[in-house]
Amino acid sequence: MKENIFKKSRGYISLVGMIIFGLLFTACSDDDDAASGEPITIDAVYLEDVNSDVPDREVTFVRIGQLLRLEGSGFTGVRRAYINGYQTTINPVYVSDNSMLIRVSGDTPTIEAEEDVRNTIRLEKDNSETVIDFEIRAAAPSINDVSHTLPNAGEEVTVYGSGLIEVSKVVFPGDIEVTEGITFDEEDGEFFTVTVPEGVSDEGGSLYIESANGAAYSPAFFNVERGVVLNFDGMGELGEFGNTIRQGQLKSEPIGEGNVSQGNYLPLRNDTIASFAAGRNRVAEVFTSGNENWRSQFTPFIPATTSLEDVAFQFDIYVPEPWVGSGYLKILLINNFNGGEWSGGVYNYVPWIVDGEAVPFETEGWTTVTVPFTDFYLFNDGGDYTFEDLLQYRESATYKNFGIFFENSDFNLSDLPEYNDDVEFPSSETSVQVYTDNWRIVSLEAPIVTDFPE
Repeated sequence: MKENIFKKSRGYISLVGMIIFGLLFTACSDDDDAASGEPITIDAVYLEDVNSDVPDREVTFVRIGQLLRLEGSGFTGVRRAYINGYQTTINPVYVSDNSMLIRVSGDTPTIEAEEDVRNTIRLEKDNSETVIDFEIRAAAPSINDVSHTLPNAGEEVTVYGSGLIEVSKVVFPGDIEVTEGITFDEEDGEFFTVTVPEGVSDEGGSLYIESANGAAYSPAFFNVERGVVLNFDGMGELGEFGNTIRQGQLKSEPIGEGNVSQGNYLPLRNDTIASFAAGRNRVAEVFTSGNENWRSQFTPFIPATTSLEDVAFQFDIYVPEPWVGSGYLKILLINNFNGGEWSGGVYNYVPWIVDGEAVPFETEGWTTVTVPFTDFYLFNDGGDYTFEDLLQYRESATYKNFGIFFENSDFNLSDLPEYNDDVEFPSSETSVQVYTDNWRIVSLEAPIVTDFPE
């Protein structure tokens, strides 16, 4: 009997709950329907930026990719939004009657937009719409790479990034300013070239540029002579032991076009070796003496607390003939490896693998390779590492020599962290010549440029 009473009571409660929910839903729907009929008014536009000291700032312009908050009334029921004529996604979760969030899509046209919709935001719902004039700017420029970060004065370098349109000024470390002779990629804004002036500070730092899209800094990796570990000309000490390359096997004849060699440099295949046999590791090797102290040399300008993703190893490389299909460089944090490793405190540099395919690699002159230390296998698991972790790893090693192997063994594409494909690259005999110089440690941190200085 009690069970039947409970079932009846539960059924009654469920029925009441459904009625109440239905009434509430009807009331909410009625409110939404009423609000949907109200005209749309935009009173103010705010930039949402959690990284700013003012995370909700009223603005008069916006850049591609930024998040906006529109403030006003009648936003309930908005079905479509157009920025510079481009239909932009609306997430109803972030829409209330008096406020809505909307991100400016990376596909939004700026100067390419039709003149009658350029610099406008338009909102539409079933029975009304509103349009406001609002400046839409291209994304701020950014710099992510430089063809040669330790060049001679008078040499030309190429700076790579995005939004590099109409670059009018480049300021080198030491406040050395260049405003003439700058050429840029007019179509896509992905690079510009500039000649390196005299007087650039040997302490190094960031390049600063001004362009039609605004200003930007490069990472602080340009001309960092104080970061040199080994340059084969007196900065750093070459280790000479075992089968390592000796000072007498270095070269000094000028080589390279555009960016030329600087004093002594290292050929990884010396004159006594016609070619490297297939299936062999550690066919050539070079190390520092191991007497260097990274903590005392580098922490004055790269604090030990720096995130390891903002610290990198750079070296200059010259490959005059196509290199493809076999061979790679193994960069070693310490002298504790026998060759063939794809884990631990090493990084394998295979420049002829591009998008998973074998593509010939060669350079016209000397160019710079930048390897963030979080690309080394020991630190590439996504952990929250700092420069201190790297320093301690080296300081605890028995053999602190930093070095490079040339290896000529088989490997699988999946050995490279950025690929999962099971594609074999069998080695073959190779006579490729790879030259290297100017090993150095640099910071990848860049000063922030803001449209709204605090």
